[in-house]
Amino acid sequence: MSKQRTLVRNGHVLTMDPDLGDLASGEVLIEDGVIVAVGPSLGVTDAEVVDATGHLVLPGLIDTHRHTWQSLVRGICGDWTLGDYYFGIRLGISPAYTPDDVRLGNRYGAIDALNAGVTTILDFSHCNNTPEHADGAVQGLLDAGIRAAFCYGFFESAPEDTRFGDHAARIKDFHRIADTYFGSDGRVTLGVSLSEIFGLPWEHSVDELAAARERQALLVNHAGCVFGSVLATGILEMEALGLLGPDMVHVHCTTFGDAEWEALARTGGKVSISSQTELNMGFGRPVFERCRQHGIAPTLSADVISLNSGDLWHELRFGLSAARADAAQATNLAGRMPDNVVTTAREALRWSTVNAAEAMGLGDKVGSLSPGKRADLILVGGGALEQHPRVDPYATLVFQTSAADVQTVIVDGQVVKQGGVLTVADRDALTAEVDAASERILGRVRDAGRELPGTPPGAWAAIEPMARGFHQVAVEAARSARRG
Repeated sequence: MSKQRTLVRNGHVLTMDPDLGDLASGEVLIEDGVIVAVGPSLGVTDAEVVDATGHLVLPGLIDTHRHTWQSLVRGICGDWTLGDYYFGIRLGISPAYTPDDVRLGNRYGAIDALNAGVTTILDFSHCNNTPEHADGAVQGLLDAGIRAAFCYGFFESAPEDTRFGDHAARIKDFHRIADTYFGSDGRVTLGVSLSEIFGLPWEHSVDELAAARERQALLVNHAGCVFGSVLATGILEMEALGLLGPDMVHVHCTTFGDAEWEALARTGGKVSISSQTELNMGFGRPVFERCRQHGIAPTLSADVISLNSGDLWHELRFGLSAARADAAQATNLAGRMPDNVVTTAREALRWSTVNAAEAMGLGDKVGSLSPGKRADLILVGGGALEQHPRVDPYATLVFQTSAADVQTVIVDGQVVKQGGVLTVADRDALTAEVDAASERILGRVRDAGRELPGTPPGAWAAIEPMARGFHQVAVEAARSARRG
């Protein structure tokens, strides 16, 4: 059987591989979905050619935390606080989703990511209101053609009228999903999205961690994103029980103190930063400087598509601006200007390539254009004004690029966007389907008498007793572990 061979030719290749470096005019040879060679002139004549003249060629971007299902209510949270989001989206809109809505939301959200050159996403899936919703979420990712970690969430969106059952039933369904869809090493791999620590009995958190590790699944955790004296992060409690590890992606981390950061550094924890969400919804400052201080490689995520663009180019710009501003703050307060920037555009691009691949346990597969890795790559350029002149390719990518400048996208050797046009979906038909689904979802919300955003008066005060109960149990568990 002959091999499928593709040659990306005559592009400015940014490999993100320190041994290969950059090639002002280079070629990338792909065989059966694998990068087999990168060089200035490979002398290949028997491959399908992708002409990259005038384009930057680089690894596809990687998002380490995206609630993909929310793409059907894109932008609804534009003027919402975190409290509005929690009660409006998590407890208001989520119960109105059908399994088919979740399937469509994940498919559309994944295609939106591909269109922007994001070839891998960590799908933090917490709209699994029934087993059928979980099936729909996985199927949407499979249908889109993206590389993803489907991270099964156990969150209960309708605690007063559950359609699922108790927490044990959710653990059982996670194992069903693992058995049904994840028997082999495919483009979509298995993960677990931990429920918020302060919202569960402690033993439920331990059960979720155990289920994930039984399946060797990636773990992702909303951590340290709500300010409050009794809202425990759970980090120190988990470390005391030996539950932290390098297989965990901790998201936001804006309320962490020194002890939590030291625990993450000790245990090899990864960090995902969502600058647009954090700056707009009142989380606090993005934690780039804290990561730098503790030797943790940051990664980026689009987070809630109900607020943010699914375009990681925006996130790169927000993030690098925040990182530079925070690093310069001490100098500014001393009445001086910084002598240099602490993070370069080239280093920032690592956040969404090399760093992100390592955080998701995919460093041996993607994140750089290295021979032996899967062929996930993008071509950026064309005739757009912001792409000319290209004095510094990394500055062009971080500060000048948008989804419209992503001309070609290849995932696992398969072209999903070519010449600026998606090949995996009819754009007009898809957007019409999405618009109609969104209207139906919001209609159900109205029919149920829910007001949006709908944060009840004193909402956070109501959460605090629940959080205090968790904290007491978790602290006692940690103390017992230390005594043991």
